[in-house]
Amino acid sequence: MFKINENYLKLPGSYLFSRIGKRVGAFQEAHPDRRVIRLGIGDVTQPIVPAILDSLHGAVDEMGSSESFHGYAPDLGYDFLRNAIVENDYRMRGCEISADEIFVSDGAKCDCSNIQEIFSQDNRIAVCDPVYPVYVDSNVMAGRAGEYNSVTETFSDVIYMPCTLENDFCPDLPKEAPDIIYLCYPNNPTGATLTRDQLQVWVDYANRVGAVIIYDAAYEAYISEEDVPHSIYECKGARTCAIELHSFSKNAGFTGMRLGYTVVPKDLKSGDVMLHSLWARRHGTKYNGAPYIIQRAGEAVYSHEGKAQLRDQVNYYMKNAKVIYEGLKDAGYTVTGGVNAPYIWMKTPDGLSSWEFFDKLLEEVSVVGTPGSGFGPSGEGYFRLTAFGSYENTVEAVERIKKM
Repeated sequence: MFKINENYLKLPGSYLFSRIGKRVGAFQEAHPDRRVIRLGIGDVTQPIVPAILDSLHGAVDEMGSSESFHGYAPDLGYDFLRNAIVENDYRMRGCEISADEIFVSDGAKCDCSNIQEIFSQDNRIAVCDPVYPVYVDSNVMAGRAGEYNSVTETFSDVIYMPCTLENDFCPDLPKEAPDIIYLCYPNNPTGATLTRDQLQVWVDYANRVGAVIIYDAAYEAYISEEDVPHSIYECKGARTCAIELHSFSKNAGFTGMRLGYTVVPKDLKSGDVMLHSLWARRHGTKYNGAPYIIQRAGEAVYSHEGKAQLRDQVNYYMKNAKVIYEGLKDAGYTVTGGVNAPYIWMKTPDGLSSWEFFDKLLEEVSVVGTPGSGFGPSGEGYFRLTAFGSYENTVEAVERIKKM
């Protein structure tokens, strides 16, 4: 008889946002007259900008002609997109990354899960706490996380690095050396950032102990402060210890179109084995490449018109972040984030748990956010709101919360 992967049975409950969706669905069914405002899941709401739409239309037209039709995409990505990425995301920032170190994919969520396939199962991972759930859950599925403790809500083989108000939601170096370190900055869910000097400490540490940093830079487009790095490769020595993940979802609104990329430098090795070669082998075997029309749309992100239009869109979301941050702070809430990131991290009032506050918001004012405990034990007592709604809904949601 066939057998299942029993590691899946170690996962507690359903995926966080599936759980939220079920609760909201039940509420709407019971209260069809109530208009729910969603500031929970980090999905964008503004339409694709004109420069990208023009590129999409042109690429679609190409597919209608035998002379310009494109079939399977190169599994590692088209050169036109990889070259644009290198020039705009790296060379302009003084980072030494070459086009053949770029691996185009359908998004950072898949890559942060799939990348672990090139590592041994007995590697120990370290994660910030609170943390984007996929980092932990995908390692549970792979059998790398150990056993789940329902009391502490932690896995036995995962090294948790608490991020609290006391340390400005930036973790201290772990006391026991991990093999793989997941970092996401600007951070999801807390909205915190690291300065260049702070990130350099992590790069130096990883090189010293022989660890790999998997650096999720999905929100780098929202950085506004000069001393906050857009890429880990702005730090000296990062080429020998870091893999970087990027997404087109939050900077260009590709949540429904799916495009991202991962950087694996050729200097990153385990002994004499390049991780670049392993990831290329995995990518070529299990992935048929992002669609041509989507990669052409990705290229338009880096055009002069695309950059200008997307800058306006990022500013739109950050205007929402300011509304949430200032509105809640004026109402007496303890809030952080919202400066270099589209997330606001707030302390729940009156000693309420994260899920109690979730239910209170939903029941009393029909606003949806994300319970902090869903991101890990250190997230208990906190709540995440996103700036990805419309401006009108964001203003209304804040006014509703202030009246509670």
